[in-house]
Amino acid sequence: MHAFSADLRHEVHHGRVVRSFADRARSLADCLARAVARAPDAEAVVDGSRRLTYQQLDAAVQSLASALAQAGLAKGERVAILLGNRLEYQVIVLACALGGWIAVPLNLRLSKPEIAQALEASGAAVLFHEADAALPDLPEALRHRFAVADETALPAAEPQHFDPVDEDDAAVILFTSGTTGKPKGAVLTHCNVVHSLLHYRAHYGLREGERCLLAVPASHVTGLVALLGVSVAVAGCLVIMREFKAARFVEIARQERMTYTLIVPAMIALILMQPDCDRTTLPDWRVCGFGGAPMPDATIAEIATRLPGLALHNTYGATETASPAVIMPAQEAAARPRQLGLPVACCDLIVMDPQGREVPRGEQGEIWMAGPMVSPGYWNDPAATEAAYCHGFWKSGDIGAMDAQGFVSLHDRLKDMINRGGFKVWSVEVENTLCAHPAVVEAAVVGKPCPVLGERVVAFVHLCEPATADQLRAHVGALLSDYKVPEDIHIEPAPLPRNANGKLLKRELRERLIVN
Repeated sequence: MHAFSADLRHEVHHGRVVRSFADRARSLADCLARAVARAPDAEAVVDGSRRLTYQQLDAAVQSLASALAQAGLAKGERVAILLGNRLEYQVIVLACALGGWIAVPLNLRLSKPEIAQALEASGAAVLFHEADAALPDLPEALRHRFAVADETALPAAEPQHFDPVDEDDAAVILFTSGTTGKPKGAVLTHCNVVHSLLHYRAHYGLREGERCLLAVPASHVTGLVALLGVSVAVAGCLVIMREFKAARFVEIARQERMTYTLIVPAMIALILMQPDCDRTTLPDWRVCGFGGAPMPDATIAEIATRLPGLALHNTYGATETASPAVIMPAQEAAARPRQLGLPVACCDLIVMDPQGREVPRGEQGEIWMAGPMVSPGYWNDPAATEAAYCHGFWKSGDIGAMDAQGFVSLHDRLKDMINRGGFKVWSVEVENTLCAHPAVVEAAVVGKPCPVLGERVVAFVHLCEPATADQLRAHVGALLSDYKVPEDIHIEPAPLPRNANGKLLKRELRERLIVN
């Protein structure tokens, strides 16, 4: 296990016995109250020219929560948030935690039908939205909506008293990505979120007063928990980027003395293309988490040269695990480039075969996870909950393994394994190999139906410099078995299709193959 000092104990939550942190806040609102007590005059949030101390942030949260209560919002009602990264996001999320309402973050890239579906499914009573957002016809259950812009103020009222929420109450509904079908609303409780904040703090080695740069959407579990939530838990400062641009990232990180962020490898690659991205320009950057895709060896080597001492933490998790479930200790990263890391302190992780039996260490199976950070289920969807959970364990759908030392590796999604004439081809392995080529920015590998072999291996790639399909096939063939080499490689002029949360839409790529 990870080495850190913490008092753990077993507790019962939602009928599950889970290993938990004994000393913890009860909610995000409790995290804020503790931060205000520790550092009232410290900077809490920066959004361009707008800056709030913890006292000022607390006052804004109290005022908004009181206004919503006066508007008749009952505890447990849902508050949808259709906003980009902005200061108001933090205020609204914390006000919901204070008043006992359930926040429903929605990505601005959602289509009108997707927005309508999420509002209807959640039964949202309130909607905060960007003033220029294109909205669908709104459901009848929605009683209040507020347009948000820099020049407008959030609703305000004289502060009133709020009773503490129960930590097993729902805090957030996050709609899963829907890469394979209709999105489901994963319910995260206050207990789920707080344990994830503590996992990040413990395993990343975060300190009081970290300056956290939010460059991923706050509507995603990573932005919401790993950055917005963590910044409050460590009485740190949340520095907000409204839109990621690599050159601007370096500029803001330097100006605001960023110490910590969590981004995806493709963003790191773009940041490293900036000539001023080095230890001289960014002397305060200590910790960088990444996830969603493997980090190419070349990128890791460049970071070691240009940003020596930067602690890199591969991080594996999901919406249903409130973000982190497995984290790689920075000191192990170089020796284990193909592994994800160790299960976090309160995570029980097992690898299971299709018959529901744990496989021996080193063998492949489906990753199941349990713990106080694991969602109790999906909003108003008992069938989906029953299908995804087994006696408190969430079945991830990911194929992986755990070695003798407890380090976890990920091989593929169950649905993404390709069966080529009886040979198993893990698409992630081929994608990693393609991405190791200097011309490849991103790659996706899928199976094309074949009447003879069952499936054939096909790749889609987006390049940063010229390369031919034959050159890429030769690169893969030099490193992998011949049956794993893509028979067709489609070179895409634009980035590969992704959903609103940034995940590759392999379903769309498979559909292209069927059409063609």
